[in-house]
Amino acid sequence: MTPTQGIHTIDTGFVRPRFDAAYLVVENGRGAFIDCGTFFAVPRLLDALAEAGLAPEQVDWLILTHVHLDHAGGAGELITHLPNAKAVVHPRGARHLIDPAQLWAGATAVYGEEVMEKTYGHLRPIPAERVVQAPEGHVVGLQGRPLRCLDTPGHARHHLCVYDEQSRSCFTGDTFGLSYREFDAARGPFALPTSTPVQFEPEALHDSIRRLVALEPEIMYVTHFGGVGDVVRLAKGLHEQINAMASLAHAVRGEPKDKRHEWLKWALTDLYAERLAAHGWKGSRDELLQILGMDIELNAQGLEVWLDRGG
Repeated sequence: MTPTQGIHTIDTGFVRPRFDAAYLVVENGRGAFIDCGTFFAVPRLLDALAEAGLAPEQVDWLILTHVHLDHAGGAGELITHLPNAKAVVHPRGARHLIDPAQLWAGATAVYGEEVMEKTYGHLRPIPAERVVQAPEGHVVGLQGRPLRCLDTPGHARHHLCVYDEQSRSCFTGDTFGLSYREFDAARGPFALPTSTPVQFEPEALHDSIRRLVALEPEIMYVTHFGGVGDVVRLAKGLHEQINAMASLAHAVRGEPKDKRHEWLKWALTDLYAERLAAHGWKGSRDELLQILGMDIELNAQGLEVWLDRGG
């Protein structure tokens, strides 16, 4: 965990190494976490805090890009260890922090209770008085360092990104896609969009990416995984892939759902393999599936939900 401009990248340990990141921003002896991973990540975050030279009572904020469990599942547990911190979240996500029962029930209906407890632990509610709603333009102050919250739908309607003017960087959650370090090549990082169900909206995602790029950030801190530069090139690739993914979905509109799903997974794998080969990555298709298998499954599901909503 080597800090840059007071920004510490923390591997939450979810799924595999360098898959899921949380961030700690430190300014003049005070801290703000941005995203936190699952319930099981909390000890790692507290260790990172100590490594940065801060005590739990020196953390003022836990800012959540959105309430998907790989980003915010540990929020309620973490807050219990941070006596002076408040949780900051998009207004659409606030109720899920205060009462996470619906969030848990929805995910459990898909994955089952046993998998949920093993993968995510459990969700603790956060007292309403410790939840701050952050609409477009809301500024979180960290010892005079403004962290500006931007309404960035496309991946989820309750998604926000955080612009840190001091470091000229954005904390992008899933809005600026996935960028796994295994795909780094001579020309730099590679990124692909995430259309995880249930609120993928291509045009909104295009707009959100354009908004972020217009800020001219030097680094995008993505949750999956770490800080990446070469922002304009990555954004161009994301726009191209969003269009390609939407076109693939349209190609199977009206097909039976089981056939549609398997075809989309195959087609997405082809798309990413082609893009990665052009990027200069030398891995095999099997290696690609080892890294992206879960994301391809979720992206296919998300595209199907979008189609079923009339996309």
